[in-house]
Amino acid sequence: MALYNELREDYDLTVVAPESEMSAVGHAITLRSPLRIQEIIKEGSFFGYGVTGTPADCVKIAVQELMKSPPDVILSGINLGANVGVNVLYSGTVSAATEGAFLGVRSAAISLDTRKDPDFRVAASFSRKIIKLITESELSNGTALNVNVPAIPSDMIKGVAITRQGVGRFRERYERRIDPRGNVYYWLTGETRVEQEREDSDARALADGMIAVTPISFDLTCIKEIERLRVRFLTDINP
Repeated sequence: MALYNELREDYDLTVVAPESEMSAVGHAITLRSPLRIQEIIKEGSFFGYGVTGTPADCVKIAVQELMKSPPDVILSGINLGANVGVNVLYSGTVSAATEGAFLGVRSAAISLDTRKDPDFRVAASFSRKIIKLITESELSNGTALNVNVPAIPSDMIKGVAITRQGVGRFRERYERRIDPRGNVYYWLTGETRVEQEREDSDARALADGMIAVTPISFDLTCIKEIERLRVRFLTDINP
């Protein structure tokens, strides 16, 4: 809604979003049940489409069925909470952007680094610069931008950093609970270990009060291992 309000005066927008919370669904798509589409009305006017699927589903159905022609740009978000480090692999918000890139549309995911009392105005305003960047910079095919905005006033933001995806992981633990019927259940909790990040990582830039912009790709190949494994394999079979 914050993105819509920021951009609606200057752009032709189509809003397509999951009907319900879809955190940490990654790049899942719906195969075993139909996708149902509902027109959403806000303040008496058509606002967009609600989809009974994942963020990646939303991008697919928007580009292939709901829009008369492919969009010039896809913006995913604004997500509540940062998407940095290995968290990117779990993120439905980021996956929507990478799905857009996969379909040949210039795309970006935008996240705000807070889960309480969010003020989306800075992130929404910065989306204009992201649109300009991805339409003028000729990103490589299959590349999307992962944008993380600190949850601080605009005059406290120290700048913009072009970063690499960090490798920070969660300190994961499960909290054991008992429901009113006496059944045991578990709730996953965790905290990102920013202190282990490289200086040029997304998490480090965000912690330092900068907007982190990370080019990402759906190609998960570990390039540095290709030659080593090729040599090892050929050596093993050709003694």
